[in-house]
Amino acid sequence: MTLDDFKASLKAAVPPAGLRPALRALWQLETGDWAQAHKTVQAESDQASQWVHAHLHRVEGDLGNAGYWYRRIGKSLCEAPLEAEWDEIAAALLAEEISK
Repeated sequence: MTLDDFKASLKAAVPPAGLRPALRALWQLETGDWAQAHKTVQAESDQASQWVHAHLHRVEGDLGNAGYWYRRIGKSLCEAPLEAEWDEIAAALLAEEISK
């Protein structure tokens, strides 16, 4: 799935089947369900989910909590616009899916 395909799927009522938690959470966030997105990644321990978790706390405005999650994955607190970071994360995770 390309980034454009993923973005097009945001018009659907449900996320595409088979998305791993991190991508499902990005889909949920972009369709207006921050709480469900947070619930989706909160219990996950993989780096992708933790990256999305950090982004979610940035969206929420809780930069201290976001910073904690960025540090867990060896990244600095992102200062890019939220939309740009969402695109970056989604593109990276989709590229990982293609390379599997």
